[in-house]
Amino acid sequence: MQPCILCGTFSRDGVWCNACDAQLPRLNNAHCPICGLPSLNSDICGSCLKHAPSFDATQAAFAYAFPVDKLVQAVKFSGRLALVDQLADSLASRIVSLPDHIIAMPLHPLRLRERGFNQSHLLAQRLAKNLNVSLLTDVCQRTRNTLPQSSLPWQERDKNMRGAFACSTDLSGKHIAVVDDVMTTGISIEELARSLRQAGAVQISAWVLARTLPH
Repeated sequence: MQPCILCGTFSRDGVWCNACDAQLPRLNNAHCPICGLPSLNSDICGSCLKHAPSFDATQAAFAYAFPVDKLVQAVKFSGRLALVDQLADSLASRIVSLPDHIIAMPLHPLRLRERGFNQSHLLAQRLAKNLNVSLLTDVCQRTRNTLPQSSLPWQERDKNMRGAFACSTDLSGKHIAVVDDVMTTGISIEELARSLRQAGAVQISAWVLARTLPH
C-alpha cells in the first residue's frame, strides 16, 4: 500500500488510485485518426486532408491537461521514473493495431547525457513488453542537438527540427510505431517519420501519452 501521487489517499491500485485514474483527461472525444486533434465524427480533419503528414495515425491516451501534464513533467524533469509503467499501461490499453516494430523518439547524445535517461525509450520498453512487439534501438539517431520544442514559438518549431534525424536500418515494408511522451504540433514525429519513410517504412503510427489540444 502506498499513497496516491495525486490525492495522497493510501491505495493498492498503483502509483495513483483508481478514483484519480477515473478522473484523468482521457482522449475519448471524436478526433482525427491521423493527427489526433478534435474532428467531427472522428473524420480526417481538413488540415490532414490538405497536407497529409508522413505518419498515418496517432494514438494518444490522454489530452495534455492537468494532472497528466504534471505527471509527464515529473518523469521528464524530476526523474520520477516510478510513474513510467502506469503511464505506459494507459497507452497500451488504447492500442488496437500492432506494428512490426516499436521505436522511441531519439534524444541527442548530449541531451541524453545531461538528463540521464530517455523517457520515450522507457515508455517504449514497457509498451514492447506489454504488447509483445519488438523494440528497435539505435535504428534512428538524432543528428542535431535541437532546442527543446517547448521553448520555441510554434512558427519556429518546424525549422528547429528540420533534418534532425537519420535512420540507418533497412525498414522496407515495415509498420513502425513511434513512441513519444507528448505531441503538440506533431513536427518532431513528422520529421522522424520522413526519415523512416526514406528507410523504407510503409506505415507509421504515432503512439503518445498525451496530445496537446487547441484552447
